[in-house]
Amino acid sequence: MPETADQSRYQIRFEWGASGVRRLAASDVVVIVDVLSASTEVVDAVAAGRAVPLAETGVAGLAVDANDAGALVLLGALRNAASVAAAVLAEQQRRGARTSVAVIAAGDADAAGWRAAVEDQLGAGAVIDALGSLGLDHTSPEAAAACESFRGLQSAVRHLLTASASGQTLLETGEREAVLAAATLDAVSVVPVLRDGVFVAA
Repeated sequence: MPETADQSRYQIRFEWGASGVRRLAASDVVVIVDVLSASTEVVDAVAAGRAVPLAETGVAGLAVDANDAGALVLLGALRNAASVAAAVLAEQQRRGARTSVAVIAAGDADAAGWRAAVEDQLGAGAVIDALGSLGLDHTSPEAAAACESFRGLQSAVRHLLTASASGQTLLETGEREAVLAAATLDAVSVVPVLRDGVFVAA
C-alpha cells in the first residue's frame, strides 16, 4: 500500500468500500456508512433494542476487514451522525490518546458492478462534520472534501437521496418513506458497535 494513499498523516480519514479499508493505514476506529441500506436499518433496529448479527447487515466484508485489523467498528448514517461523533470522542477520552478514525462510505452495487453512491458520501460527510464540531478536525483532503460536500448540500439532502440512483430504485419499490427517514439528520442517538459478530448499542 503506497504511503501516500494511506492517509496516515491525518487523524480523520475517508475512503470508499472494502478496498478503501485495506488502502488506509490501520485506524483505531472505523465508521462504516451505508445510508440507504445497512447502516440506517441497523441503526433503527438497535435503537429499537435489537441486536443485529453482522451477517445480516450487508456490510460484513467491510466490518470484518476493519475488525480483523483491531479497530472499533461503528455504523454511521445521517440519522445518527452527531451521536457517532460523540462516541468517537468518548473512545478517545477512554484511550487517553489521539485516536485515528477511518470513515468508510460503503457505496452500492448494480448490474454494472460496484459504484460510489452519493448518499453514502453525504452520510460520511455528516459524520466527519460532526467530528469536526467536537474538535476532531485534523482531516485528510479526502475527508475534508466529503465533509464540505455535506455542508454545502445539507439543505438539499432529502431531495438528493430521493433523486439518487439508489433512492430512485427504492422509490420504484414503494419505499419512499424509508428513503425520507434515512435522510433525516440526527433522528436517533444510538450508535451500533460491532461486538463478537453482532451490532449492539455502544
